[in-house]
Amino acid sequence: MKTLIAAYSGVLRGERQAEADRSQRSHGGPALSREGSGRWGTGSSILSALQDLFSVTWLNRSKVEKQLQVISVLQWVLSFLVLGVACSAILMYIFCTDCWLIAVLYFTWLVFDWNTPKKGKCKASLAPPLILGMLSPLPVLSALPKCTPTPTNSVFYSLEGGRRSQWVRNWAVWRYFRDYFPIQLVKTHNLLTTRNYIFGYHPHGIMGLGAFCNFSTEATEVSKKFPGIRPYLATLAGNFRLPVLREYLMSGGICPVNRDTIDYLLSKNGSGNAIIIVVGGAAESLSSMPGKNAVTLRNRKGFVKLALRHGADLVPMYSFGENEVYKQVIFEEGSWGRWVQKKFQKYIGFAPCIFHGRGLFSSDTWGLVPYSKPITTVVGEPITIPKLEHPTQQDIDLYHTMYMEALVKLFDKHKTKFGLLETEVLEVN
Repeated sequence: MKTLIAAYSGVLRGERQAEADRSQRSHGGPALSREGSGRWGTGSSILSALQDLFSVTWLNRSKVEKQLQVISVLQWVLSFLVLGVACSAILMYIFCTDCWLIAVLYFTWLVFDWNTPKKGKCKASLAPPLILGMLSPLPVLSALPKCTPTPTNSVFYSLEGGRRSQWVRNWAVWRYFRDYFPIQLVKTHNLLTTRNYIFGYHPHGIMGLGAFCNFSTEATEVSKKFPGIRPYLATLAGNFRLPVLREYLMSGGICPVNRDTIDYLLSKNGSGNAIIIVVGGAAESLSSMPGKNAVTLRNRKGFVKLALRHGADLVPMYSFGENEVYKQVIFEEGSWGRWVQKKFQKYIGFAPCIFHGRGLFSSDTWGLVPYSKPITTVVGEPITIPKLEHPTQQDIDLYHTMYMEALVKLFDKHKTKFGLLETEVLEVN
């Protein structure tokens, strides 16, 4: 198009010069006729308008890609925060209308599918899962009761440990999500497919965006970097009680972080499984703030006990930049704000945070979009764990200490590569 505009511009200049020469010969002067002047004025106006059209910022490729990145991140943030509650309200409203049968069918499906996030049992369903039917052009695939590998359910849906969808994990939206920050996954050691693993993800941050992008999508090519390893990101079990949100989470390979689910995946789902646990949890999120590198780990030993009971190797990870993407109001210990947060954490399982990022259209305003700061997740060396049916407290303390030392060593080895000073120290609480 730009070539055409340039050519048109050359033609206009040539014709205008010819008309000027004829005018000089006819009238003995350089002036153009009024008609000719108007003609060239119109042509120049058209040319100017076309050039202005292609110079506007909204047609700039980089600007468009940046907006797509912002939208892709915002859709996940809103899904995480309000999708479950909003869909619950919508279904209750539908139940009170003439379309009540839709709500009844979904809740019937929910009852029969209740344990799928925990174990992914293979069973025939009475109704197709509606949400994946909305997300996929092939809705019937999500209701397949087959457990044997077929060209269909091996590509799209897996009924082992939830309902993972390779199609959803490979959505283009996650690549825009990755490029917004950007997010990077760094591999330091190979993992054997004959072993199972528990990955410890640190720090939690506000939403664990690096954990989600790296292990619940294929945006950073986790399956290529660790071939034969199936990652399962563990999150609050309460999220799987919310309609529609549970389907969305399961499609990415996300599972509840409870003992039953982890026991099943580590003992009855073969080898090559990797459970990603954000060890610090809600308590760690309360201290998340830019410039702070601190983890809540010293009294978190349950994941070590699970690893010993199943002989699953422990893999420390540190995500540089996770704390940089949101700013949070930090309440001091003993304040009413911290009291409310701890009560929520105790009885509901999560701690409400007052945080903000940037606005949708400008980085100078406040909003829910995280700041575009690099997040680099470094996967450390696995710690070989023996299988002990009844580990003693001494056994747990020994391997917990080994894990803490390995995490600090991983942090110290890579901190200067990702913008931290050599004097920076990882605070272990």
